[in-house]
Amino acid sequence: MNKKKDIRSLSKEQLREFFVSNNDKAFRGNQVYEWLWSKAAHSFDDMTNLSKITRKMLDENFVINHIEVDSMQRSNDGTIKNAIKLHDGLIVESVLIPTETRTTACVSSQVGCSLDCKFCATAQLKRMRNLNADEIYDQVVAIDKQSKIYHNHKLSNIVFMGMGEPLMNYNNVLKAIDKITSPEGLGMAARRITVSTSGVPKMIKKMADDEVRFNLAVSLHSAIDSVRSSIMPFNTRFPLNDLKDSLEYWYAKTKRKITYEYVVWNGINDRKEDIDALVSFCKYVPCKVNLIEYNPIDDGQFQQASERTLNNYISNLEMNDIIVNVRRSRGKDIDAACGQLANKS
Repeated sequence: MNKKKDIRSLSKEQLREFFVSNNDKAFRGNQVYEWLWSKAAHSFDDMTNLSKITRKMLDENFVINHIEVDSMQRSNDGTIKNAIKLHDGLIVESVLIPTETRTTACVSSQVGCSLDCKFCATAQLKRMRNLNADEIYDQVVAIDKQSKIYHNHKLSNIVFMGMGEPLMNYNNVLKAIDKITSPEGLGMAARRITVSTSGVPKMIKKMADDEVRFNLAVSLHSAIDSVRSSIMPFNTRFPLNDLKDSLEYWYAKTKRKITYEYVVWNGINDRKEDIDALVSFCKYVPCKVNLIEYNPIDDGQFQQASERTLNNYISNLEMNDIIVNVRRSRGKDIDAACGQLANKS
């Protein structure tokens, strides 16, 4: 028996061709495409403007490999963590982060992660596979529904800061964003989407060449190679000088400011020289710094630095006219905060 093809791997033109080759009208492909993306149908039976014969033909030839929210946890602060079951039974996690003015979807791009950051729970998992574009898209659809149900408004923003390194699944991430921003998909503005990377210089340059319209964030955590390599071992392959070159290239091509994500830990990056190195690194391209509260992953090696150290970072950055924000964690009580996603639901 031939395995049925996932219908969402077909373009609109391919769907139109399928119907023509089956002695039907090409516009049926347009109708199915709208059901699959704009209406996010998970079943051919949902496609009520198609005849039963047409729906049966689709069911005989195709499958819709949609995700399911396997379990949902709600934090005391309103954060929602979803365990997302994929069509092959693997699980990833996504998070809805609410504030008073907006809701943000934090989505995953890989099952596990390709990289090896020592402070991140997801990095302790083996990378099983990349997510397909439709699996990324479905996470956003599910969180948009939750935003409407629990917060009475549609999703405001999307961050690729869940499980996985987005730039190691570049093609599928771009396809998903294309569908998310398309008027035939969710119609979200690209400026409301941020892709966060640990720093893959070649792929940052490729994004610039591809003229992407979304925002770029870099998980930096140290601007000293030896320190960064000790906590993010892949830095030995992608050292800071290469990262700097790629970010300068990005800004030259896009003219868009970069966000640096930075956690300050006790005894790791809490010295004056660490602060000075960050200030120097920030001067290469226009940027802002988000100082992120650390969320423990139970091994005890990493401890949040003191408020005094955090304030030293803030005052030094501000003295050098660098925008700095402190990001307090949401959803810590359900292991939904930054760096904690490890399928512990």
